[in-house]
Amino acid sequence: MFRGKNYKAAAAAIDKAKLYDTNEALGLVCELSKAKFDETVEVHVRLGVDSRHADQQVRGAIVLPNGTGKTVRTLVIAKGDKADAATAAGADFVGAEEYIQKIQQENWFDFDVLITSPDMMGLVGRLGKVLGPKGLMPNPKAGTVTPDVARAVTEAKAGKIEYRLDKTNIIHCPIGKVSFGTEKLAENFNTLLGAIIKAKPAAAKGQYIKSCVVTSTMGPGLKINSAKIGD
Repeated sequence: MFRGKNYKAAAAAIDKAKLYDTNEALGLVCELSKAKFDETVEVHVRLGVDSRHADQQVRGAIVLPNGTGKTVRTLVIAKGDKADAATAAGADFVGAEEYIQKIQQENWFDFDVLITSPDMMGLVGRLGKVLGPKGLMPNPKAGTVTPDVARAVTEAKAGKIEYRLDKTNIIHCPIGKVSFGTEKLAENFNTLLGAIIKAKPAAAKGQYIKSCVVTSTMGPGLKINSAKIGD
């Protein structure tokens, strides 16, 4: 894989064998970012669970205290008072059948989060095959299937993120932008990791957090000492 000179310089400045403290790692991520845009900072957490088993799933959602730095576009599928409440809360798109058809017929995906009320899931469920692979299918655990659609819109706009295991038992999540600086990124990191630790399945045995890596969009990964998470 081709790597640019900025990546190579950043990679040379870190110790690949070292387990960094959280603040030190995030500080280096910010310091070594040389891209011409505000890079996203991501966390990749490998867990000691087996995602093939239903009782070892790890999934949920959390509002990051400093947001993600991203403008979130919300689509709400609702009717009546709930639709009105979603509009008042600042939802970008609000409707019902017309948006279902738009997605089906026009392959329209100009939104980042889809929120719906429980009574509309029969309608939204028809889109499972196209929403699922894109990670856009609403889910009660993520707070995107809820009677309080207005609150869900507000939280999404404020920086709510969903965390879930992939097939390799890793959780991948953004925690902000390089421009946030070490302190705000650390607050978001600790909030996310706290939620993941709290979500530990009862069926999980042995070491829960196997490894944790932080990186920027264009930068190399830094390994965090999982025994010192929160420091």
